[in-house]
Amino acid sequence: SQPCWSEYLTTRIDQNMVVNCTCPISECHAQPTTAFICSIVSSEEIIAKYEKALLRGYVECCSNLTWCTNPQGCDQILLKDGLGYGAACSKCSWISCFNCNFPEAHYPASCSHMSHMTCAKCNHGFCWRCLKPWRPTHKDYYNCSAMVSKAAWQEKRFQDYNERCTFHHHAREFAISLRNRISSISEMPKIRTLTFVLDACKVLEQARKVLAYSCVYSYYNQDTESMDIVEQQTESLELHTNAL
Repeated sequence: SQPCWSEYLTTRIDQNMVVNCTCPISECHAQPTTAFICSIVSSEEIIAKYEKALLRGYVECCSNLTWCTNPQGCDQILLKDGLGYGAACSKCSWISCFNCNFPEAHYPASCSHMSHMTCAKCNHGFCWRCLKPWRPTHKDYYNCSAMVSKAAWQEKRFQDYNERCTFHHHAREFAISLRNRISSISEMPKIRTLTFVLDACKVLEQARKVLAYSCVYSYYNQDTESMDIVEQQTESLELHTNAL
């Protein structure tokens, strides 16, 4: 009967199980169509939830589609193939990384840098996602005593880079807050245009982001030949950013 179907479908929609919903008769594998569901369920709220479930299922099935990864929340659907480095969400301007699960673009640090973590005590490398050893041949997994002196140096080095990275992230948040305050001021009557200040805040925000992830890059590439040039460029960027 219609009341039975309505209750059944409403429950499945509420439980986010409607996409693979089948007829409640065990022998029947037929799936209710969208037209059938809309004719049975009268609640607009439930129908809206059903349509969201359909959209979510469609995005998850398409390898070239994804949701914006802005941690503050954004319901924009992005086309992976159409976004290179520097492209941003058209709705919230967040720049995402589509090659790893890190929530934002992290240039110049690579995706492996963002998942490769190192124990500050024993220098053991591991993946932060699955916690498995980064190097399967690591022999001191349960015994750190053999690497105390090296671990102490490694811990100090990690703390230095971590403090710099954290500082730039906080400075980036300040730039965002400053831009928001100036935006509200510029909307007041009798205030001359502050577009150039807003542009400066955007540049400041981007520079702090690059400096933060440059710390990650430098930490994992300290022994490479090109690091002297990278460090010089980073220092120059930091000086100009501080001046701005």
